[in-house]
Amino acid sequence: MSPLEGMLLLAFLLALGALLLRRKGEVQASREAKEVLEAARKEAREILEAARQEAKALREEAEARAQALRQELEKEVRARAEALEAEGRSRLKEAEERLRAEREELRAERERLKALGEELKAERERLKEEREELRREAERLSKRGEALDARALKLDALEEALAGREEALKAREAVLLEREKEVERRLHEVAGLSPEEARRLILEKLDQELEEEKAQGVRAALERARLEARREAQKILAQAMQRQASETAAQLAVSVVPIPSDAMKGRIIGREGRNIRTFEALTGVDLIIDDTPEAVLLSSFNPIRREIARMALEELLKDGRIHPSRIEEVVEKAKQEMKTFIYERGEEAALEAGVVGLKPGLVQLLGRLHFRSSYGQNVLKHSVQVAHLAGIMAAELGLDAALARRSGLLHDLGKSVDREVEGSHVEIGIALARRFGEPPEVVDAIAHHHDPDNAETLYAVLVAAADALSAARPGARRESLEEYLQRLEALERIALSFPGVETAFAVQAGREVRVIVKPDKITDAKATLLAREIAGRIEREMNYPGQVQVTVVRETRAVEYAR
Repeated sequence: MSPLEGMLLLAFLLALGALLLRRKGEVQASREAKEVLEAARKEAREILEAARQEAKALREEAEARAQALRQELEKEVRARAEALEAEGRSRLKEAEERLRAEREELRAERERLKALGEELKAERERLKEEREELRREAERLSKRGEALDARALKLDALEEALAGREEALKAREAVLLEREKEVERRLHEVAGLSPEEARRLILEKLDQELEEEKAQGVRAALERARLEARREAQKILAQAMQRQASETAAQLAVSVVPIPSDAMKGRIIGREGRNIRTFEALTGVDLIIDDTPEAVLLSSFNPIRREIARMALEELLKDGRIHPSRIEEVVEKAKQEMKTFIYERGEEAALEAGVVGLKPGLVQLLGRLHFRSSYGQNVLKHSVQVAHLAGIMAAELGLDAALARRSGLLHDLGKSVDREVEGSHVEIGIALARRFGEPPEVVDAIAHHHDPDNAETLYAVLVAAADALSAARPGARRESLEEYLQRLEALERIALSFPGVETAFAVQAGREVRVIVKPDKITDAKATLLAREIAGRIEREMNYPGQVQVTVVRETRAVEYAR
């Protein structure tokens, strides 16, 4: 029973009690009313207690239901929160992916704009060069037109003079004809001969003169035939020597690098030739890409540059990534590997010659001789031969064979850096030997291996003799190669002597000099003047066949990093 029902029942009982009291007497009614009231109160208390117990039970049940409902609501809210969180995380991930993709697209667009800017800059430079070339061509045509006008005026004057001279000659010819007739008449009168007899005598004299002229003509024809035969023989010999020399020159100045396929040639060249220009500028080597299947050629008179270029190109082909920054990185790595290779060659030469105790700097310089030739003879092999010969002769004479071998091995040490340092290889070798603390006998051998008469020790005489034996053996040296290399070195030396020049390379067998200048010191206008000055100095100071092209390269780089 609920509390409300209990209270209603209580009110009903009270009303009933009051009615009973009214009907009965006051005493009896009062007593009965009291009893009824007391019973009603007692019953009301019981009902109230029962109602309280029931209300308590209902409250506990309601609290239990509310607790269960709260837990269900919490679970539902937690599930919904987790679902919302998962959905938000998924949306955040998708947003991050879109943002990353947009960043990549933006970076690619920036690279494309940068490439377009470089292409635009290159196109501007090309147009500027073409405009300058057209201006120079117009100047040349203008000068040529002026020269032709002057020549035409001169020719008109000469024609007038020739016309006058022709008239004078005609008049003189008529006078001479009259004199000839007079002389012939007088000869007939003096000689007492008839015209027929005089004609016969003249014809006999002409026959004799013709016989002499015929003999002279035959002699001249024989002489011409002999000269023509000699000239033809010289031409044939020259062609044969040229064909033979082309193979030798190819072996000495060209390296062949195989490539996986001909499609790789386009990647080596790069867009607008950027890759090949960067490669040639960094290495100083001509990269020749022609119709040779699955191969490219590296051409340079400097074998160290050519070997560095070969190593770098093979690494690029193996890696597959070919672009200017990667080329610069690989070329630098190849240069470091070349230093190790040179040191190993120096160690091998010292071990083969039986020379110990060389300092690392001397071993490095000695290894550089592996890429140096003298009149076509490898200088490192020549030095090892001289060391062996000098040691053998010293042992026969009772001298220190080890010191003789050391002197022979180091006698041409100056040739390792004579292309970078001013002075003869003898002077450079003396300075290097003293710098590394070599014995006086070794220094004397280096100083006098070409001048043994002024030597102070016998070791210099032995080294000079061994040097002559190694160099004089048949087929050891060729004069033309040394002169060719000296001419290329002279071209580079002349270009490097001008201020503002960063580096210079003689390429195309000495027919071209590529000069790379510092962009902060040489402007575009000065670059043109510099090319003309270098060409003029080459004309004044050198003798060479054909012509030498001077190419001045001015490059400006802008590097920025995206962080």
